[in-house]
Amino acid sequence: MEPPSGFWASLLSLLKFLPYFCGLLILGFIKGVLLCPWACLIMAIGLSTLILGLWPMHLIWTYYCIIRTKLVGPVVKFLLLIAATAILIIWLIIGIPGSVFAGLVYGFLAPIMATFGAVGEGKEKPFVHCFVDGTWSTITGSCTVVRDVKDLLFHSYFSIMDDLRLQKHPDGKPYEIRVLDIPGALIAAACGLLLDGIMFTLISLYKCPVMLFKGWKRLIQDMIGREGPFLETACVPFAGLAILLWPFAVVGAVLASILSSIPLGAYGAVVAYQESSLIMGLAYVASSVSIFDEYTNDVLDMAPGSCFPRYKYRKSKDDSSRGQSATISRPSSFNKDKQEGKRPPSRVTSFKNSIDEFNPFKLLDHLFTECRRQGEELVNKGLIIMKDIEETKSGKVGSGVLNVGLPAYVILNALLRSAKANSDGLILSDGSEITSDNRPRHTLFDWFFDPLMVIKEQIKAENFTEEEEEYLKMQVLLAGDPNRKGTLPHVPSLNERKKAEIEAFARRLQGITKSISRYPTAKRRFDVLVKALMSELERTMGGSQSTNGSQAQRLRKSVARMLSQKSMGKTANIRDEDPEAQMTSSSRTP
Repeated sequence: MEPPSGFWASLLSLLKFLPYFCGLLILGFIKGVLLCPWACLIMAIGLSTLILGLWPMHLIWTYYCIIRTKLVGPVVKFLLLIAATAILIIWLIIGIPGSVFAGLVYGFLAPIMATFGAVGEGKEKPFVHCFVDGTWSTITGSCTVVRDVKDLLFHSYFSIMDDLRLQKHPDGKPYEIRVLDIPGALIAAACGLLLDGIMFTLISLYKCPVMLFKGWKRLIQDMIGREGPFLETACVPFAGLAILLWPFAVVGAVLASILSSIPLGAYGAVVAYQESSLIMGLAYVASSVSIFDEYTNDVLDMAPGSCFPRYKYRKSKDDSSRGQSATISRPSSFNKDKQEGKRPPSRVTSFKNSIDEFNPFKLLDHLFTECRRQGEELVNKGLIIMKDIEETKSGKVGSGVLNVGLPAYVILNALLRSAKANSDGLILSDGSEITSDNRPRHTLFDWFFDPLMVIKEQIKAENFTEEEEEYLKMQVLLAGDPNRKGTLPHVPSLNERKKAEIEAFARRLQGITKSISRYPTAKRRFDVLVKALMSELERTMGGSQSTNGSQAQRLRKSVARMLSQKSMGKTANIRDEDPEAQMTSSSRTP
């Protein structure tokens, strides 16, 4: 949709748009008022029950894991116990009021957003959807939020604590701290919290009117000219709502700035400890005010630089023993002289590209869709058996064939596909490609995507043969079950070094997959996957032992025939002429 040209055309478009927008806003407001109490009731009762019910278990298990871990020494354990106690008490205090507040916000805003979304381009029967959308979906969404929080508090939390309890330092020596440097670090942290808390608050309050009026000016200019967020019809309601809610965004930015003083001020303790100097810690505390002031000037497009002093708070540039560079470069302000030669970004850029970009939840949906498709194939091959599903449903194993091996197997196939195609990113099974241009701009996604790209390049450099790739796939799939690792296919070309490299790849992929399983909504999707694979297994096997035995016998015959023909040097012909042998080349040898 092209924006209107000319002042009168823009004014006419604005006058036509305002009643339309106000009507949707009033309708969404009415739906939000009606549904807000019910959503708040569901989320408040559900989340509060989870917090209160699991809090004793969290307390006991946290203490147990910290005491039993071999990753840290006694002094660090003592400090962790104190910190964990404080965090658990704070969680109990803010968790229950926070659940009520979250229910109010979600129950009120979800119907409003759904009302505006019902009139987007491509929607059929928009008038009906204006009244229907955001009603029942808000109620079910509240239940989904409670379910996902339950998975985080029960599944993800205990999985993380188990890793803490079972991990060991690579050198066998636990992490320990220097006790004599603790007092200076605590003094630096106290000074940082006090000074940064006061100064950050004053700076934020001083600059909040600038943010308020500059934001309003930009949004109103875009609204009159139908530019920026007002260009696309689907985005117009949300951009108009942004004008009304902009003061709340400014208040939120001020509160976020004040809260940011806590970690930045407390970081003075880290500097004082790393440098073994209280003076350096205090120098950082004073410099953090200048850093914050200069950063806010850059964000608000104010005069660069800061009137506050900046001190050196690192001793040496080559102080690698502490893992930190001596001086942290001051955040560079926008140099206006350098920006003069650059063309500013267009304000009429379409938002369609950003809407079509990948997001982490879409990728999570794609992962579990592939897990279901490839899992059904593995069920038909006999590589996923009823024992795997039963153990996963009962929770007896934390990293089995199904809950860790299968997602890692799917990710490995995508990496192999991308490596063979010489892709700079990751090619999915539907042909779409994730690159640096369309990748999700999300910190959590970076934790997974960047290591996967490193593994892809390493796999490309190894140049595995087809037999070695199949061995790697089975290693990734079955490494979670030690009793079945002995059934991996035999590859004569593998030596001990190659096997060790393949096992290292498998461990890293399974570690990444285990981290993905802690992602919000992952557990809910995984439960749906388990039910689908169980239905497929029952349909394929018929629930009878005779079927299992006949399939195992067929697999044994296929593998035996394949190995005998390989020994005569006919491997290539087998792949071309016998699809069954090719299919079973990646299965278990009896």
